Amino acid sequence: MCGQEIGSWFPPPAGYLFAMLERITINPDICNGRPVVRGTRIAVQTVLEFLGAGDSVEDVLEEYPALTREDVQACLNYASRLMANHYSVVPVA
Repeated sequence: MCGQEIGSWFPPPAGYLFAMLERITINPDICNGRPVVRGTRIAVQTVLEFLGAGDSVEDVLEEYPALTREDVQACLNYASRLMANHYSVVPVA
């Protein structure tokens, strides 16, 4: 809830998680188990790197014609869900 007022967060719409899981898959035999867009070998990380570098969704779709706008949105949703997890840094030495 960083930067949001307490009580202003609402859970995602009911179909949100299903839509994301329907489009993003993880299979140890495909791309070394990295999350990919279903039916492709296009890694979620690749899509995010394009967007992070300043490319537009249209640029990504032009570069990867097998993707749809919904696939790109699913990649963003997937990353958002990962970031919602709590992580701790623990010194090992």
